[in-house]
Amino acid sequence: MTIADRWLLPDGVDEVLPERAQGVEYLRRQLLDLYNNWGYDLVIPPMVEFTDSLLSGSGSDLDLMTFRITDQLSGRMMGIRADITPQVARMDAHSLRREGPSRLCYAGTVLHTRPRGPLESRTPISVGVELFGEATLAADIEVIELFLQSLRTAGVENVHLDLGHVDIFRGLLADAGLSADSESELFDLVQRKATRELGQWIESNIRDPQLAGWLTVLPSLTGSIEVLAAASEKLAGAPTAVLAAIAQLEEIVARIANRNVTIYLDLGELPGYHYHTGVVFAAYVQGYGKALGNGGRYDHVGEAFGRSRPATGFACNLKSLVSQSVNDYSAVPGIFVPFTGNQNLAEQVDLLRSQGNRVVQGFERQQFDCNEVNCDRLLVEQEGQWIIQKLA
Repeated sequence: MTIADRWLLPDGVDEVLPERAQGVEYLRRQLLDLYNNWGYDLVIPPMVEFTDSLLSGSGSDLDLMTFRITDQLSGRMMGIRADITPQVARMDAHSLRREGPSRLCYAGTVLHTRPRGPLESRTPISVGVELFGEATLAADIEVIELFLQSLRTAGVENVHLDLGHVDIFRGLLADAGLSADSESELFDLVQRKATRELGQWIESNIRDPQLAGWLTVLPSLTGSIEVLAAASEKLAGAPTAVLAAIAQLEEIVARIANRNVTIYLDLGELPGYHYHTGVVFAAYVQGYGKALGNGGRYDHVGEAFGRSRPATGFACNLKSLVSQSVNDYSAVPGIFVPFTGNQNLAEQVDLLRSQGNRVVQGFERQQFDCNEVNCDRLLVEQEGQWIIQKLA
């Protein structure tokens, strides 16, 4: 690499410069304060852990997203976290071991071996919450409501909330007797909504005509909240787990319908199918081609740590939230203090800083540029008094 190229960063690895960093940090504080107000305790997991724990119960997708390094002290394999949720699950199961519901929150950078989508960062700043130890739908509703409140706090408007439930697909297949490979093939077809291919596959592999009918209509069960009524009709007679999942979605919709959010249901959308165990959700805004945040229930994540507890939560990328916010996160301009050599100046500077002002002291012979130092005022001495002057 030549000297001229040393400023280059790896593809998908981005830096956050002052103006944007101000917004990211301000929003981080706002969200963590919000979570504290809801009773969520802050935890700070380590950047690296042994892969034995870091990847436990997280599925193959996270495995492929994780950078690995060798620990020079133990010789064991470690991973740089690509997701904070498994770490928080370990802390709940092993480090905290609370008996009742445990509410935890976090904020930190994660690292991905590859971007999740075109033009996405491989170093998102993840902020989110996890609620352990409560299996009822009330926990899912609390987490979704806090998710929506997070978006409002961030200044994101016109939110589209996608809702789904993995137990619909999983419940339909519970007694189908499909092999793992066949289930994987079917899963792929449903996700791609490949109607023609799906019909051919069902005809070749599903002997139960009732199950074949349910699977055929599943990709079409998408749209506004009226989809739930259509699902109840078209999946009538389906296994109990399927009908219970539809009922849960109906209750969630009833609770959040007045939250000034557009609700979109896709009963065949299965993000994290091998990881999630119930309700799944994600938020989008028009013109931004990726989710601002997502979450759902994942009741088995603690099994690898010897303490399986019900769990639900969500995570957002702080950088994405700031990019889609209508809030003004610009840093408040400060006061520039030219070099004077006056011994009494330090006391005045300390006073201004104690009052919450940004104060930038100049050096001798410094050429002052108000834009570079983000100052719109000057501190000057006039007739023995310190005066703040507004810059034109």
